[in-house]
Amino acid sequence: MLVCGPVLGLALGGALLAGCAPSGDENEAKDEPAATQAAGKVQPAVPGRAAFVAQGSGFDFYVLSLSWSPSYCEAEGADANRQQCGTARPYAFVVHGLWPQFERGYPQDCATDQRNVPDRTLRGLFDIMPSAGLIRHEWKTHGSCSGLSQGDYFDVLRAARERVVIPAQFRRLDSYRTLSPNEAEAAFLEDNPGLPADGIAVTCDRRLLREVRICMTRQLAFRRCPEIDRRDCKRRTVVMPPVRGG
Repeated sequence: MLVCGPVLGLALGGALLAGCAPSGDENEAKDEPAATQAAGKVQPAVPGRAAFVAQGSGFDFYVLSLSWSPSYCEAEGADANRQQCGTARPYAFVVHGLWPQFERGYPQDCATDQRNVPDRTLRGLFDIMPSAGLIRHEWKTHGSCSGLSQGDYFDVLRAARERVVIPAQFRRLDSYRTLSPNEAEAAFLEDNPGLPADGIAVTCDRRLLREVRICMTRQLAFRRCPEIDRRDCKRRTVVMPPVRGG
């Protein structure tokens, strides 16, 4: 059983990134350079339209899940997703998903008449979410429960990513790094003013740091989420593999 959602008991099907089933779409895009995060510690503003549509309906808040791509590739192997984990692995933190949440639990696989994700939409997301299979899965499983149209959901997903400053030390690693989950969390807290200590969770899989999950309101402001925070990695140390190529 694969763990892909915001709580450890969530098992998801389909083609996934960050520890889930392999994508069958590895040839749909060339490796793109990872998105560049501007320096500074001021939380970016959400554009007016994105702030409006982000509100969605039928849920309480969002979890933005950021996957450390080299950990996924090392754990799953290049064959798991050649689009992301081929010879060149230029990706650092990438978006795993933006998940609508209830205060307890979460919706998934909601009814939608927008089942397919157009190629143009896929290509427009590869800089932050380099897997066509993952993008399709995230829409079907999570985006469909946002109360938003497909286009608006992916606009909000990008806006949520842009709210978060990736600490400079994690924008690229040239060698293996060992650290505690608390160190990783502290770096995100320092560079993202207003993010509460119980509004973020660092997850791990055995010895590897896998994801950083950040809770946001429906207007994309940082917020507390004790249920997510309780599922933080309990290991004393974790390893972050390096970024390769690109």
